[in-house]
Amino acid sequence: MMATLDVLQHAVEQGLDLVISHEPLYFHHRGEWNAMLSAEADPVHHVKSAFIARHRLVVRRLHDAMHDTRPDRTVDGAAHALGWEDFERADLSATFDIPATTLGSLAEYAARTLGAGALRYIGNPDLPVTVAGIQPGFWGFEKNRAMLAHPEVDVLLIGESNEWETAAYATDAVGAGLPKGLIVIGHVPSEQEGMSEMADRLADLLPGFPVDFIPTVDSFRTVSA
Repeated sequence: MMATLDVLQHAVEQGLDLVISHEPLYFHHRGEWNAMLSAEADPVHHVKSAFIARHRLVVRRLHDAMHDTRPDRTVDGAAHALGWEDFERADLSATFDIPATTLGSLAEYAARTLGAGALRYIGNPDLPVTVAGIQPGFWGFEKNRAMLAHPEVDVLLIGESNEWETAAYATDAVGAGLPKGLIVIGHVPSEQEGMSEMADRLADLLPGFPVDFIPTVDSFRTVSA
């Protein structure tokens, strides 16, 4: 999911030298090469780049192809993990008719199923939920808002967002008495299952070639207030 130093170290331990990562190697979504060249003095960049050079690793980013496929492979991965593969709505992309539950129960289920140790949610935990939208990773406020504002969508599950945008919008929707909920899974656990499924597909396409999936650790921790 992310070529963190931990993932790269595990790849070396397993004798792997090509790492396919969904997210950037050096923390920048766009202009990564220029950012990398200007970061030579950064201590984190130095350690990571030296490790890659020492072990002759190749890191290949696989991002847009995952999202441009229809259906979106990261949406599919999260939905499959949640057991929703047969519930996708044809009339509303990345939206699912799910077994009736409550917002609080769904949040707990998503955290447990996706390994999201720092999951948060906004809304009444007793809110009835039957239609859920999924936008793994970071889709931006306009796409988040459009899904939350849809009259048939009860809850939106996202990876992350700018809190002054999507979270504030969801807070005001709840404050206005609208039956809405927002579940913030965390970027890594929201897209991890999509990359796990991609590893399975690569293994099928390349029989006899060593392909292993290395999970990215969700490094966020929580404390009780």
